[in-house]
Amino acid sequence: MSEAYSELSSVAQTAYAQLFESAQARHMLRPAGDLNGSFAKKDVKGTSYWYFQYRDIDGKVRQIYAGPDNERVQQLIKKRGTPSMAPIDRLAASAVALGCAPVLPKHFRIIRRLAEYGFFKAGGVLIGTHAFIAMGNMLGVHWADGARTQDVDFAHAGKSISIALPSDIRIDVHKAIDSLEMGFLPIHSFNGSSGASYLNPDEPELKIDFLTPLTRAGAKPFDFKELNIALQPLKFMEFSLEETTQGAIFSREGALLVNLPSPIRYGLHKLIVYGEREGAYRTKSLKDIMQSNAILSYYARHMPEALSRNLDDLLSRGPGWRKRAEHGIKAVLRLNPGLETVLLRPSAQRGARNTKTRNTSRPPG
Repeated sequence: MSEAYSELSSVAQTAYAQLFESAQARHMLRPAGDLNGSFAKKDVKGTSYWYFQYRDIDGKVRQIYAGPDNERVQQLIKKRGTPSMAPIDRLAASAVALGCAPVLPKHFRIIRRLAEYGFFKAGGVLIGTHAFIAMGNMLGVHWADGARTQDVDFAHAGKSISIALPSDIRIDVHKAIDSLEMGFLPIHSFNGSSGASYLNPDEPELKIDFLTPLTRAGAKPFDFKELNIALQPLKFMEFSLEETTQGAIFSREGALLVNLPSPIRYGLHKLIVYGEREGAYRTKSLKDIMQSNAILSYYARHMPEALSRNLDDLLSRGPGWRKRAEHGIKAVLRLNPGLETVLLRPSAQRGARNTKTRNTSRPPG
């Protein structure tokens, strides 16, 4: 059961814990000195004031008021001017050296730019293989396989799941991607509308996708005005977005805090995804089942009750859910027969519960 992963050393786990705490603190109390730009002083009627000056993505120079010329602002300026690597960068480099799994620098820059524009503060969630990598570090393990990808996937609950956000929140994801200057272009549909994916024609293997749970509104991408981005609805996705958590994502260039699906729900959701993929998507479906096996193996060994409880939830959502989950379970068991006890034994106990129809707003499975 443990072949799907290996435990990180206690030193590596401690390094990740310190990195996560630092990323969480920076996320909540990000100093102005971390922004790209410089400080400028202005004298107004005999009093000196400091502003943080930076060039925006439209090329215009903008300023943020920092405060009067006092000790607090001077300390901020000194911190900005320190040539040594920032503490969080040192922690990231240390975590990588000790065995924690980083993401590729190019992918990290994409995720960091969206974080800088407020995507995660607006309820955005990192999903896909990059989330899987982050989950391994969070659980204190190194995954044996399933952690290679060229896609960078994000999700947002859109209007289908309630999240606590200010009613007037607005961010511009499209501008965030443009500002990367990495050649990403939105993929347009046949009717000319902008889709929910970005692709670099010169590097087609690297793609950015934005997903959301499918509702009765339909399966076409819809424009989510609060993010200025199109989201592609997918069936069954709400399961992995209903209980999100936070984790640190990092490379040797730094680290940041991101929203992640619950690892156990992510692993179970991959059973459903496997049942949905066919034909040309077979390669991706194999990765789905390897990731599911890795996560379910971890929980079967460390938290079997939590695994059983969440599997109950998944299977109780209707015949469409059960059919796809059972297909995924068969695939996992071919890869890891040792999971049979935890994945199949409770099924008889669920029989009566699964015949009931849940009172939800989800489209039928």
